[in-house]
Amino acid sequence: MKVERIIPIKITKRNAAKYIKIIAREQGFDVAEIKLLGGGSFGMAYLVKTSNDEFVIKFLIATDMLNSEIASLDILSKNCPIPFPKVLFVRKADNDIPLDMYAMTKVVGKNAFTSFGFLLASKKKRMQFADEVTTALHQIHEVKNDKYGSILNATYNTWLEYYRDFAITILEKARELHSNNQLSNKIMQAMENAWACFDIIFSEEVRDACLIHGDLNLANIFIDNGKLSAFIDPLNTMYADREYDLFQFNNLTGKRFKLSQTYIEKYGASKYCKEKLAFYGLWNEVFCYIKSGVLVNVIMNPLVKNMNKVVKSLLPYCLPALQD
Repeated sequence: MKVERIIPIKITKRNAAKYIKIIAREQGFDVAEIKLLGGGSFGMAYLVKTSNDEFVIKFLIATDMLNSEIASLDILSKNCPIPFPKVLFVRKADNDIPLDMYAMTKVVGKNAFTSFGFLLASKKKRMQFADEVTTALHQIHEVKNDKYGSILNATYNTWLEYYRDFAITILEKARELHSNNQLSNKIMQAMENAWACFDIIFSEEVRDACLIHGDLNLANIFIDNGKLSAFIDPLNTMYADREYDLFQFNNLTGKRFKLSQTYIEKYGASKYCKEKLAFYGLWNEVFCYIKSGVLVNVIMNPLVKNMNKVVKSLLPYCLPALQD
């Protein structure tokens, strides 16, 4: 996984409309309406309505993501009881449209993060939702591979062979940003303290290379009439430690639904699962900051606080490393 700042290809509302009209001519459909659905650091999604149909077009702001996203949607949809968007057609960047893009079916419902009424649902309803989400995710995790790494090129014999190098690279990049006053002392100190505990946190061997979604937070989980209806937007889908798929459950308002807790209670966890999730969460958010240049404090601050809490609990074991 590359750990470097991407140079985003900017797309305005006006440009998006222009590009969609070009695609419409090429694909032979009419355009009745275009609506921005949302986006993030790596892509923008638009709902396209025609005279008799509607679908979603996603423009990838970052290069070299197209093949991975298409492959991820394909393999996840084949191994999950919950629907994923189906890819309709793909278009690579050229002189007319400078971004890779693909069209996909529109899933039913609304994401659980912005469904504010659902946040206030009864405990019974929230726990039923958690059970449905974790059951579906575990079915994905039941897909195993003999190697770890990207679904396009899994070559690592062990999880730590892959993840340790990845984590070191993020730490080194974070140190560079910190030295240039682009990363706070608070974040950097939490990372340094956590790194001193790395060998303890990851002391238990990961035995299975499991297929993971890679970004299953509430914004990527859809509900319809209060029921789970779809998963969307896999990111960095790979064969990995299955617990690498659980830290996102604690972001945004995921704790309200006890998603990670429900998964662990149903399917078990490693000895240091809580500590690993804290580490995975902080490292992932710093990774996203390195790539996008966007620091989301509402996510970062709780991760730093949680990491510090975890390190404190491990202090007797990490003390020699911290003193060094």
